[in-house]
Amino acid sequence: MLFSVSAELSGAETFTITAGQAEETNTQNFTESQMVDEPVATMVAFVQEAVSFAQNSSKEDVFLEFSDKNGSFFRDNLYIYAYDFDGITLAHPLQTDLIGKSRLEERDAEGELFIENLRDAALNGSGFVVFHYLNPAHNNSVEKKLGYVEKIDDTWWLGSGIYGENVTIPKEAYWNAMV
Repeated sequence: MLFSVSAELSGAETFTITAGQAEETNTQNFTESQMVDEPVATMVAFVQEAVSFAQNSSKEDVFLEFSDKNGSFFRDNLYIYAYDFDGITLAHPLQTDLIGKSRLEERDAEGELFIENLRDAALNGSGFVVFHYLNPAHNNSVEKKLGYVEKIDDTWWLGSGIYGENVTIPKEAYWNAMV
């Protein structure tokens, strides 16, 4: 499942989502309690912190930091991964053996081309994708995962994700796209 939005936290209380295609966009402000549950808001803020770091640091430093399990972008169950638009892994703290390899044609446990879907969301600026993947925190059992990605520039993107059977793309993101 793929849905593209751009999201940004402004201040501590407001979460803004802008959704749209081509010439049409719609922006709506929500408080976090109206918008998404805390894990989703935390994930989006974490990704945006990584975007800021990536925009203000050298690629070499960024990829080293994102691939470090003891680095500042690995917190509890959240970590940052990075890919180029050909699906080549640029950084991943839990799967460093995949760095330099293309995953664009890799399918998740449900048969979805999840890296392609994440890439497509990033090509639109940012977005959420639901897929099914191995959860290293639960003995690599297959679980539902909500990923959120943002484009850094025309060459690469980054993201993070949260696991859970109840994770879904925020309903307000769908609502904004329909308006």
